[in-house]
Amino acid sequence: MKTAIVYYSMSGNTEYVAKKIAQGMQDSSEVDIIRIEPVKAFPDQGSKKFIWGGKSAVMGEKPKLKPYEFDVEKYDRVIIGTPVWASTFAPPIRSFIHENPAIKEKKIAAFICFSGGGADKAIDKMKKYIAVENLEAELILVDPKDKTKDEDEAKIAQFCSSLK
Repeated sequence: MKTAIVYYSMSGNTEYVAKKIAQGMQDSSEVDIIRIEPVKAFPDQGSKKFIWGGKSAVMGEKPKLKPYEFDVEKYDRVIIGTPVWASTFAPPIRSFIHENPAIKEKKIAAFICFSGGGADKAIDKMKKYIAVENLEAELILVDPKDKTKDEDEAKIAQFCSSLK
């Protein structure tokens, strides 16, 4: 099964998990990792990080993305990775979904990394935005790169196993 792991990561937590999932799925699936980045980067420090990022998330903004290679027809499954911003998924992921509406015809899984809360709401909002009722698998982790825990490694392994 051909799988795309599409993710946006500001602080590195989501990228960390994307790479772990790719490693965990290599035995059962051909995996491509696709990093999504906005043309204009969001501030990543101080109050501007929360003000600008939070406003963009709440307002449902879709920032212009840097070029990326993704052909939905090549994949059987799309795994989406995002941090939580203001109890929703990050705006660059919103842009990706908007640009690729045919992903709803594929098997879709998602993983969410967060520090403050709102992960369940973020997954629900993502499902509504994609227009799917259920995801093939869901994974929620708190600061997995910055606060590494054996428990998180087990959750990642279980997520990968559920997709095999």
